Amino acid sequence: MATYDRGDLVRLTATFTVSSVATDPTTVVLYVRSPTGTLTTLTYGVDGAVVKVSTGVYRYDYSASAVGNVTFRWASTGVAQAASQDSFFVYDDVQV
Repeated sequence: MATYDRGDLVRLTATFTVSSVATDPTTVVLYVRSPTGTLTTLTYGVDGAVVKVSTGVYRYDYSASAVGNVTFRWASTGVAQAASQDSFFVYDDVQV
């Protein structure tokens, strides 16, 4: 599991393919559950938070402001239908 410090900007990316060729899905949705349990749903082209980098490649920059486990799931529909889920842990910053 990847780890980050509180305050980091974590780039979440997804690549959608059909027969190993990068392809834009009909719909791209990202679900993010924060360490506090809040579930945020972000849809490409609706709220502006999910950005298309290139054909089939999408990203979202998550601000790691709370300590704990963050789970995220990319899902697509239509062309290039797929889903994948992952998580990372945010540690508290160390005072020096």
